Amino acid sequence: MATICLHDVKFFAHHGCFEEERLIGTHFSVDVTLEIDDCPAMYSDNLDDAIDYAAVYQVIAKEMEKPSRLLEHVAGRILQSLMAAYAPVACKVTVSKWAPPLGGEVARASVTLTEKDIRHG
Repeated sequence: MATICLHDVKFFAHHGCFEEERLIGTHFSVDVTLEIDDCPAMYSDNLDDAIDYAAVYQVIAKEMEKPSRLLEHVAGRILQSLMAAYAPVACKVTVSKWAPPLGGEVARASVTLTEKDIRHG
């Protein structure tokens, strides 16, 4: 089994409960962990046998482009897209909003979802 992680992937996006947040945008970061059952690239040293990190980034970026009101919704879309694209054994997605407007100084607010959060059936 291989664990593939992308850490602190940065975006400027238009997510938020307030109309102003969706209009002017703000900074976000995404952390993703994919656990893959088989890792032939370990033996072959061939990119065709590996998860292409750039392709994972593109899956995340595509979902970050779609404005949402809630971080849970953004994280859920990213999670579902990664599960569909790579069928990992496990997947964890954390979406963080930097300097959220909470009435005080907060570095970031985050939501984390895993494959266990996807409803089956």
